[in-house]
Amino acid sequence: MLAEAASVTFASGAVALGAAAVALFFARVWRDSGDRFFALFSLAFLVFATNRVVLLFERSHGSEGITAYLIRLAAFVLILLAILDKNRASRR
Repeated sequence: MLAEAASVTFASGAVALGAAAVALFFARVWRDSGDRFFALFSLAFLVFATNRVVLLFERSHGSEGITAYLIRLAAFVLILLAILDKNRASRR
């Protein structure tokens, strides 16, 4: 049981680190290009990283509430807004 909890903690940390690295990549591309699309994607992946950390703390306290799911929903809404904004801008 303890080994399983440690592996879940390690995996959650790895996923959070990966999402943060992707966020930094998109932030660098946004800085170079100035395109809002990349800024919104960077923010979305930063929210995904935050989601993994919040989910990890919720699991350690024995409760998996709605908070982590609302944070994940916010990240997906940011991605959707980025796509819609990019498509709206290309029509002009």
